[in-house]
Amino acid sequence: MSVFLDPKEQIEIIKDNVDDIVPEEELLFKLEKSFNSKKPLNIKAGFDPTSADLHLGHTLLIKKLKVFQELGHKISFLIGDFTARIGDPTGRDKTRPPLDEDKIKENSLTYEKQIFKILNKKNVDILYNSNWFNKFDLKEIINLSSYGNVARILERDDFKKRHKSGDSITLTEFIYPLLQAYDSVHIDSDIELGGSDQRFNILLGRQIQKAFKKGQQVAIFLPILEGLDGKLKMSKSYNNYIGIDENPNDIFGKIMSISDNLMERYIDILYPEKRDYFNDIDNPLIKKKQLACELINDYNDESAAKKALENFDKTFSKKDFPDDIKLVEIKLLNKTIIDLIEELTQNSLTRSEIKRLIKSKSIQLNDNRNFELDFIPLKNETYNIKIGKRKFYKAIFN
Repeated sequence: MSVFLDPKEQIEIIKDNVDDIVPEEELLFKLEKSFNSKKPLNIKAGFDPTSADLHLGHTLLIKKLKVFQELGHKISFLIGDFTARIGDPTGRDKTRPPLDEDKIKENSLTYEKQIFKILNKKNVDILYNSNWFNKFDLKEIINLSSYGNVARILERDDFKKRHKSGDSITLTEFIYPLLQAYDSVHIDSDIELGGSDQRFNILLGRQIQKAFKKGQQVAIFLPILEGLDGKLKMSKSYNNYIGIDENPNDIFGKIMSISDNLMERYIDILYPEKRDYFNDIDNPLIKKKQLACELINDYNDESAAKKALENFDKTFSKKDFPDDIKLVEIKLLNKTIIDLIEELTQNSLTRSEIKRLIKSKSIQLNDNRNFELDFIPLKNETYNIKIGKRKFYKAIFN
């Protein structure tokens, strides 16, 4: 496809799986102008590198970028390495702690690699907003701040709740939407994509572009994908996400852990074009396995999907321990099982969670689930360790 496709045909393709377009008539006007001038539109989507993983929620935006890319338009993939230092306050009930700059840089590099699991490299500009915000002086910050309205910002549900409950809202969080809006000014975006929770920030971009005497971007809002809990939006912060660069076995296990209702939701949002195919599968277990295979195939390959399926069937259907778990060596030093599990899982479980799992017999050491909280493993003994239903480790304590 290309910009030579009729604008009305383009807009029908673009509208698929979209919550809202503001304003839709302006999108058609921009597409017509692009068609007549043979000049591609500049499509913006911003991602703050607050974690190392792009997850399935992000893929909704990136897949829509791919649609624009295939229509011949230019993609501005904006990595908010500067704004990540503040943290997007959208939907948050408390201030996000600042991120270490080295971690932001590390995460940004993984984003660069992962987006090309979906996009091709043609007509994609990867931009970092530190390139312009690091040069901002106090005068420019004050000028930009003059376009913000504190009353309007406090009308946002997230800020309103925090303000009413007396929770802290920092001035930098007030500035965040203005910085995101200024990104659109700097790169001259014609269209910005975002989740429906980004409505305030993206529409502010239109306002700030107008104040700077720029053309106003069209805002396109996509659905929010719920996380593994089926309640909160998918996010690394909520630890309810599936990263597209995760181990295929982990992706498979996470999909198999979700409810049947959430599985249907994922199919509707992630694979609307394959809805009829999935509808023909009556057995929810088989349907869930197929969804897992589709995802792994998309972000790895068919052989990885097949291997993950085989591993799942072997591990969960036959109750076997996986063959490919890496052996970890941990110093015993009279540590109890709680200390050792905490170290083994790299502090992803709290001590109270570990105690609860031991008491409920949800931690298995080889074939043993019955041990006390002060249990100390044997020295130089290799243990196959299963935590819950789908976390496997192999450790030797010396």
